[in-house]
Amino acid sequence: MYRWFAYGLCVALLAVPGPFAFRTSTLPFVHRPSPTPQKYLPETMGGGVALLDYNLDGRLDIFLVNGGQMSAGPNRADLRRREPAYWNRLYRQEPNGAFTDVTAAAGLSSSPNFYGMGAATGDIDNDGDPDLYVTGYGGACLYRNRGNGTFELTTEAQAPGWSVSAALLDYDLDGHLDLFVARYLDWDLSRNILCGTPFNAYCRPDKFPGISNLLFHNDGHGHFRDVTADSGIGAAIGKGMGVAVNDYDQDGYPDIFVANDGMEQFLFHNERNGKFRECALEAGVALSDDARTYAGMGAAFADFDNDGRPDLAVTNLALEKYALYRNEGGHFAYVSLTSGLAALTARSSGWGVGLHDFDNNGWKDLFAAQSHVLDNVEKIQPGLRYREPPALYLNDGGRFRAANLPLAALAGRGAAFGDLDNDGTLDAVVAVLGGAPLVLRGQASQPGITLELNGKHANSDGAGAIVQAGGQTVYATTSGSYLSANDRRVHLAGSPAEVTITWPGGHRQVEKLPSTGLVRIMEKP
Repeated sequence: MYRWFAYGLCVALLAVPGPFAFRTSTLPFVHRPSPTPQKYLPETMGGGVALLDYNLDGRLDIFLVNGGQMSAGPNRADLRRREPAYWNRLYRQEPNGAFTDVTAAAGLSSSPNFYGMGAATGDIDNDGDPDLYVTGYGGACLYRNRGNGTFELTTEAQAPGWSVSAALLDYDLDGHLDLFVARYLDWDLSRNILCGTPFNAYCRPDKFPGISNLLFHNDGHGHFRDVTADSGIGAAIGKGMGVAVNDYDQDGYPDIFVANDGMEQFLFHNERNGKFRECALEAGVALSDDARTYAGMGAAFADFDNDGRPDLAVTNLALEKYALYRNEGGHFAYVSLTSGLAALTARSSGWGVGLHDFDNNGWKDLFAAQSHVLDNVEKIQPGLRYREPPALYLNDGGRFRAANLPLAALAGRGAAFGDLDNDGTLDAVVAVLGGAPLVLRGQASQPGITLELNGKHANSDGAGAIVQAGGQTVYATTSGSYLSANDRRVHLAGSPAEVTITWPGGHRQVEKLPSTGLVRIMEKP
C-alpha cells in the first residue's frame, strides 16, 4: 500500500524590489509524461493542478494530475494508471501548513485508463462541497465529493478523444453548474507522425485536424446531458487549450473564451437562450495586432485596468508575445504593446496564466508558468530556451513591469491561484512537466481580504457573481489558466469598507467588511 507522509513548507524567501516576495517549496510528487522517441504530442502538454477545500476545513488542498505510461510497443494502450507512480495525487493541507498525501484515503487512486491532462472544480450538486472533473487523452471522468472526505467515481460527462482544459459555470442561470470541456486535436497514437529535420520534434498542430469542444448541461438531479450540438458549441472546430469564463458584455450571462493553438481564438457569446455564438473575430480577440494567428495556450479573463470590464490575456509561444486585449465595452483592443507586456514576453513561451493582485496594490498582475513546447528547441533555434522560470509582471496603473524573482528554470505547464494560508495574499502552484510542482506563497506588505461566497438562489459556489469594492472588480470563478482550477474564493486588495455583490440572476447585495481576513457571505433574498 502506498506510504502516507506529510511535507512541510519551510523554504527560501525570494525577495523582489518593493513590498512583495514569494516563499517557495515543492511537494513529493513527480509528474510522469513518459516521453518516447515517437514524440507523441500528449507527452509535452501536461499536467494540471487544482486548488480546492475538499474536506471543508477552511484550508486549500492541492490536486495534481499525472500523465501515464506512453509506450511504443504492442501494449501502448495500457497507460499503467493503476500503478502508484502514475496516480493523480491529492494533498490535504494540515493546520501547520504541511501537506499530507491522502490520494488513496480519498478514493482517488482508482483512475480510468486515460492519459491525464487537467482538472476543473465546483459544487455540481449544491451540497456545499467541491466536486472534481479530470480531463485527458483517451477520456475524462467526474468525481463526486461524498462530503465525508472521499470521492465517488461516476460515469457522468464522459468526454471522448483528447480533452484538455475544462470549466464549471452556470450558463443558463438555473442554479446548477454546467460543464464546458475544451478538446485539442482529432489525434490518436496510430496517426502520430514525426516532424522536424535534422532533429525529430513534436509536430505543430497544423499537421492534424481540429475538433469541437463539448458542453454538458446539469439537470440538477445528478446527471449531465451533452448539449454540444443543441447549444451551438459544436459548430466551431478548434484546437482548444486554455479556457476562461466571464461576462464580457455585462448582460448577466457568462461567456466562454478558448485559447486555440495555431489558429484564431474563440469567444463564445452566451445568447441567453441556451445557445452560444462564436464571435471572436468581430469582438477583436481572434488574432494578434497584425492579424496573425498564434499558439494560444493559457487564458485569463479579468479586469486588469480597473474600468469594471473584464479583459483577456493569452499566453503563447516565444517570438509571438503574449496577447492582452482591453475590453472597450463589448469590443476589445489589442494592447500588448502599449501595456508593456509585448516587450517583456517576446522571447518567452507561456502556459498557465492568471490576472490576480499579488502585491495588493489594487491592480491585477499577470503571472505565467513558462517553458517552450519543444524539449530540443535550443538545437532547432539556439536563441530560445526550453526551460524557463515562472514570471510575474506587476501592474502599475495599467502598465506591466517584471518582478525580479530568482526562480529556477523549469518546464512549467498548469498554474492555479488562491490563498493557501488565508493571510490575505495570493499564492500560486505551478505544475511541472516531468517534475515536482512549485508552490509559491505570496508575501505582501499591504493587507488583503478573501471572500467566500455562498449562493442560495444562485449555485452554492456563487460562480458568476461580480464583486466590486475599492475600485476593484472580480468575477467569481474557478476557471482560467491552463489545465487548472483556481481557489473559488474572491480576493480583494486593501481594506475596503464595503463590497457590492451582483449574484447570478442580477440580485445586488451590499455588505460591510472588516479590515482584513476571511469573510463568508451568504446570498440574501
